[in-house]
Amino acid sequence: MKALTAAEMREVDRLTTERFGIPSLQLMENAGKKAADSVRHNVAGREQVRVCVLCGKGNNGGDGFVVARYLKEAKLPTGVILFGRREDVHGDAATNLARWVDNGGELEVVEGETDWERVWPGICAANVIVDAMLGTGVRGAARGTIKQAISAVNARSRGATATWPALIVAVDTPSGLPSDNEPPAGLVLFAHRTVTFTAPKVGQLIAVGATACGALEVASIGSPAELIEEIGKGDLRWAGPDEFQAIQLVRAADSHKGTFGHALLLAGSLGKSGAAILAGRAALRAGAGLVTVATPETVQPIVAGGAPELMTEPLKATKSGVLALRSLVDGTFGELEEGKSVLAIGPGLGTHRQTQEFIRTMVAQTELPVVLDADGLNAFADDGTLLRKRKTKYLCITPHPGEMARLLGSSTAKVQLDRLELAKDAARRWYAHVVLKGFHTIIAAPDGSTWVNTTGGPGLAKGGSGDVLTGVLAALTAQFGTKDWIRVLALGVFLHGTAADILSQELDPSGILAHEVADMIPEAREWLLRGIQFGG
Repeated sequence: MKALTAAEMREVDRLTTERFGIPSLQLMENAGKKAADSVRHNVAGREQVRVCVLCGKGNNGGDGFVVARYLKEAKLPTGVILFGRREDVHGDAATNLARWVDNGGELEVVEGETDWERVWPGICAANVIVDAMLGTGVRGAARGTIKQAISAVNARSRGATATWPALIVAVDTPSGLPSDNEPPAGLVLFAHRTVTFTAPKVGQLIAVGATACGALEVASIGSPAELIEEIGKGDLRWAGPDEFQAIQLVRAADSHKGTFGHALLLAGSLGKSGAAILAGRAALRAGAGLVTVATPETVQPIVAGGAPELMTEPLKATKSGVLALRSLVDGTFGELEEGKSVLAIGPGLGTHRQTQEFIRTMVAQTELPVVLDADGLNAFADDGTLLRKRKTKYLCITPHPGEMARLLGSSTAKVQLDRLELAKDAARRWYAHVVLKGFHTIIAAPDGSTWVNTTGGPGLAKGGSGDVLTGVLAALTAQFGTKDWIRVLALGVFLHGTAADILSQELDPSGILAHEVADMIPEAREWLLRGIQFGG
């Protein structure tokens, strides 16, 4: 799905009404219901829930009035605070304000400092905050009592990291966050979740302040998908479930292990055998028919014991237990490439001189599609231009910001300043697919196509997560090939993050382990498939 600017979003809304006959009031109703559904889902089973909905005077506030009405109907104690005079609320927003009040809804009006001091204790008494103060059309910094509210909630919630409140849900966008990727002009309210409508906004995906969104949900409220494609003029896409409908996720009844490719992983060293096991285990869980891990002979028995389904091949090792060049000289590795679908290089290999030379030689010589990660990337530190000197047409690099900085001879801080443009430029210059990991991972192709993935999050903040992703990308490449590789790679990043999201529903993210993410990949794939098939 394309990401939209604020102006494009307004045009989609307008044409939805003009062409397809869906009144704007109905769009607001649908939006408020979807946001309310998200709140209900995230507090299901909890007792003593108290909701406070913070509303502005515009259409975002109108959405908030609808949210409050649906929550009240669901028997959740809910109050509304309006920032501004009732008579300044117009159009559809005024209609929904009247519905809220006429149905006995609790309303507090904040017009100045005295009013704010009166309502703040009530806000603090709520354990769920719904932010519907400023929408996607915001221009300039928040002012007056809305600025005061943003500041107070951020301070008390410590940027949505404190124990209060239990949940902050932003309706359409966090108040103060621009939609078009410009830096915020002032304060932005930090949310745990953002429920945006129709399509993600560019700023929610790549802006400096995008972390304020927390987890991003995109809810359909009635605008046809083809209208989003027509109106959106940018080349930035959101890696949502709709993008993977064309991939053959359902397996034929007569399929067999040979149907789904053979992934070859070059990974592991003494003390880092776990990285090889994680990558291999993830490749198995992500559906490769066969997986072989080539690893230094000193750790081969450990890797072989890590998962009985793995095949392993011992390679010559140095005295320190890392990969030696002799396996290249004697042709051992060349024989291993025969019959393989993809080669993944990097997890746990180490940075020994011989190992790094081995990696550079393999990337230059192989004709297999290559997924290059971790120590595979470190072999090209300070000289990423060497990535162009290769036979294979298909190279995917998966750096985190620090690894990308080393490839560019730059700094992590500079990489983080404009991750999107940097990833696009690297993909073009090195003629490689770039998966730049981090908050909202970017997938960039040499032709300029760019995708952003929003699954995952704190559940992936643990050593080994990158090794799991390498295995997933290798497995999906083995199954689906490179014809539409950016989509296949985006699917891998999506499933990897979704697996962590599923685990986070039951476990605190701080304790999620990388092997648990690997083992959850089949459930993430099933969740995606059922969502596509049944529209949920």
